Amino acid sequence: MVLGKGEVEMRRLWAAVTAICLGTAAFAEGERAGAFDYFVLSLGWSANWCALEGDDRQDPQCDDGRGLTWTVHGLWPQNETGYPSYCRTGEGDPTRSATAAMADIMGGSGLAFYEWKKHGRCTGLSATGYYGLMRKAYGTVVIPPVFAKVSKNLALPASVIETAFLESNPTLSADQITITCAQGMIQEVRLCLTKDLQPRRCGDDVIKDCRLKDAELNAVR
Repeated sequence: MVLGKGEVEMRRLWAAVTAICLGTAAFAEGERAGAFDYFVLSLGWSANWCALEGDDRQDPQCDDGRGLTWTVHGLWPQNETGYPSYCRTGEGDPTRSATAAMADIMGGSGLAFYEWKKHGRCTGLSATGYYGLMRKAYGTVVIPPVFAKVSKNLALPASVIETAFLESNPTLSADQITITCAQGMIQEVRLCLTKDLQPRRCGDDVIKDCRLKDAELNAVR
């Protein structure tokens, strides 16, 4: 079949547009490491994560007797709007022993490796440096002792979680912390930190407090 001049030009145009789009997509998945504005430290309520996901996976984090309350979901490089992910970096991936060593604050090693791939590479740090910084960030937060005493499933306003953290961490203000929910359950406490791990105001796209008055908080396992 012989194409007319107009059809040939149209095909060339579509080919050029496709090439540009593919190139843009590839770049978006490999952003430059170290280019971000602040951190979000995300802490998840272990028992609720187990109810939503972990039990179906038979994850060891959900075994009875672990006594886990707020575990580290991740330390995320954040921009004032949006965030980088899966960045280009010359740093090598962590060893199995390095990821396994994070289980005490993250509940398991699988999450530690995933967080390195998606977020840690974007810090510009080595894997060892990223895990060390995540541990240091977690150490700056006082987990309210009352949560270790949650021995039965509760229904409470999500704002109660924020209030408890603010009372135990007097250097925090309400615009530096946010509470998220998923499927009617308390999901995460997210704290916004400078690159020096000092509290700072969260970006407008991060401040999305859960407003539920009867959010579920499952008992510590």
